[in-house]
Amino acid sequence: MTDDAAFWHRIQFAFTIVYHYLFPQLTMGLAWFLVAWKWLHLRTGDARYVYAARLWTRIFGINFAVGVVTGIPMEFQFGTNWASFSRYAGGVIGQSLAMEGMFSFFFESAFIGAMVWGEKRLGPRSHFIATLGVALGSWLSGYFILVTNAFMQSPSGYAYAADGSLRLTRLSDFLLNRWALIEFCHNQCAAIVTGSFAIAAVGAFYVLRGDHGSQGRLFLKWGTLVGLVASVIVAFPTGDAQAKMVARIQPQALAAMEGRFQSGPMAEITLIGQPDVPKRQLDNPIRVPGMLSFLAFGTFHSDVPGLGAFPEDTWPTNIELLYYAFHVMAGLGTLFILLMALANLQQIRGCLESSRRLLWILMLAFPFPFIANTAGWMTAELGRQPWLIYGLFRTRDGYSAAVSTGSTLFTLIGFAGLYLVLGLLYLFLVGREVLRGAGPAVENA
Repeated sequence: MTDDAAFWHRIQFAFTIVYHYLFPQLTMGLAWFLVAWKWLHLRTGDARYVYAARLWTRIFGINFAVGVVTGIPMEFQFGTNWASFSRYAGGVIGQSLAMEGMFSFFFESAFIGAMVWGEKRLGPRSHFIATLGVALGSWLSGYFILVTNAFMQSPSGYAYAADGSLRLTRLSDFLLNRWALIEFCHNQCAAIVTGSFAIAAVGAFYVLRGDHGSQGRLFLKWGTLVGLVASVIVAFPTGDAQAKMVARIQPQALAAMEGRFQSGPMAEITLIGQPDVPKRQLDNPIRVPGMLSFLAFGTFHSDVPGLGAFPEDTWPTNIELLYYAFHVMAGLGTLFILLMALANLQQIRGCLESSRRLLWILMLAFPFPFIANTAGWMTAELGRQPWLIYGLFRTRDGYSAAVSTGSTLFTLIGFAGLYLVLGLLYLFLVGREVLRGAGPAVENA
């Protein structure tokens, strides 16, 4: 494996995209909080909202900058590391990637300077419009990227050119791919969960320290309430719709996600267990009978095929990692709902601010949505294997054969070192803003 060039190309792209997506998910998760707070300030004149928006706008700006820096290398990797894939599918996916750059990214970039630095010059109404433009641009950018991924998961709107490559035939089928629509709803709600947990964590931090009391209470209220709603929507209906779509289009992936090797009705959902692929079994399983049949097809008696029903060369290439990634994602998602439900219950009872143990949990929980989102994307991408474009083009055929293993490993080490420095700088800048806080004392300092 270590001398397999395709393996190192995949590792490099996986590293850069996992690291990059730490930032856009928070950007997209914070965007509509900023819009809501700016709008409420316009409507009510309550200064708490504008102070909250100013703090998180500064954090948003830092996050956006690091996201841009870490996103640029991935565009080049389509040519440097995945040239064969780009020659084959560039006539299709190049359309959505170009739209993301030309329309949504430039749209977002045009407004973000005004949002971060232009409040005094623009005035409240124009600054609200700039904030709204940034939010729309960030989510539109996410949609175009997800359209590209959806084509790789469930291709539509294409035909073969004379040279055997793909070309776009129906733009509407490509842009309105059902996979893209469902994936967008699921992914964006997950991003809001990330933003909600970050806001709740800062609120808990302020309350525990006894600093910025009004802002801490505001962040706790908004973070926990929006976090609960978003966490529920991630599970149902968006997660449910995504699971049903995987069951219909990528049945091998669903079987691998559940460690299911045998077919049959009343299929169990696995709560815990360890997949043993050579023996075609799941060790020490704890299961709920019939639930997988119901979740995948809507009835408890539906037949759910196992991996044994498919040729082995169409199985996901790393079943164990796929299985664990899916269960980490699903398990954390369930815990998010429980945690936010408990926090809201305490909020209703008026006890949240005095529940120091719960405040500590909320403060320390903010990394876990990042982990859950990463595990979710690992589930989607590992489930698609062994295909780069599902059913059309295999991963082993897509990498750049002219780029050696040594060159790929060298640049991977370079990225790791650079991203370490960027990460430390990012944590310092965001930490400084959080410690600085929000409110009139900060504004007058």
